[in-house]
Amino acid sequence: MAHDERRLEVLRAIVQDYVSTNDPVGSKALAERHDLGVSPATIRNDMAVLEEQGYITQPHTSAGRVPTDKGYRLFVDKLSAVKPLSVAERRAIERFLDGAVDLHDVLTRSVRLLAQLTRQVAVVQYPTLSRSAVRHLEVVQVSATRIMLILITDTGRVEQRVVESTVDTDAEAVAELRGLLNSAFSGVRLVEAGEKVPDLVDTAPVHLRGLVATISATLLETLVEPGEDRLVVGGTANLARGSALDFPGTVRPLLEALEEQVVVLRLMGQVDASTVLVRIGEENAHEALAGASVVSVGYGSTGRALGGLGVVGPTRMDYPGNIAAVRAVARYVGHLLAES
Repeated sequence: MAHDERRLEVLRAIVQDYVSTNDPVGSKALAERHDLGVSPATIRNDMAVLEEQGYITQPHTSAGRVPTDKGYRLFVDKLSAVKPLSVAERRAIERFLDGAVDLHDVLTRSVRLLAQLTRQVAVVQYPTLSRSAVRHLEVVQVSATRIMLILITDTGRVEQRVVESTVDTDAEAVAELRGLLNSAFSGVRLVEAGEKVPDLVDTAPVHLRGLVATISATLLETLVEPGEDRLVVGGTANLARGSALDFPGTVRPLLEALEEQVVVLRLMGQVDASTVLVRIGEENAHEALAGASVVSVGYGSTGRALGGLGVVGPTRMDYPGNIAAVRAVARYVGHLLAES
């Protein structure tokens, strides 16, 4: 075995031991626990080279070594096999997600499931509306002066708004309005839908014009500024389970970044439906995530990512297991949404 290959084996062993035991790893323990086929002296020598190259480092308080961000990166890049999920885990995913009744339920369940499978913080992004189109616009008369507008997108998102109407309406006018809205917007992508609203006011039949004008601002708001819940987060309690070594200082900045959502949404905006992205430490380009790793992938159907999902946790995480879990849940969510 060439020197480089053997050193990679030593690095692999250090990562695996450190992830599972949470203790810095010494050469003696490596020699005992792994069949590396070389003497402890050679292992010590390899560890010295790995340390010199910046792949492992020595925490102040310990004789052992821990991987650096660069070491985890090499480990992930050289992963030859992602640990497959067990049959029981795959069944659990199916059972847990099959009971979902709508998009919100699918995504909420996915987050709980991912947090359980990986014991990390799980995040799922709602389908980004820039990639969605209008499936249907429903109009419901709630009372003599109130109308409810319901937008259903082709990604299963539902947005609803109530409009106070000063115009007299009846069931016939509501039915006509529903027909008018759907012939104008059905199948139109949300990024293009907003600009069609002024035209609709101009071209509506005279007897409906007052009603269309009344709902136009709310319609615009529904199409252009959808609801707030862009990200579902679960399992934040898992962050408290780690050790002081996982997040030197405090996990507070990370919790605040998850709360603010913008940082994580920006990361999720870069996913695609086929590749699991692993960003380690400083690669996350935000100081709150500098001590964390993010494993994410897009979910969707026919190669089109509708949104992203993934896990956030300390850099000391089970990368092969987390990559497999994220990939499997994303695939299943994609199937469910394709069927809906």
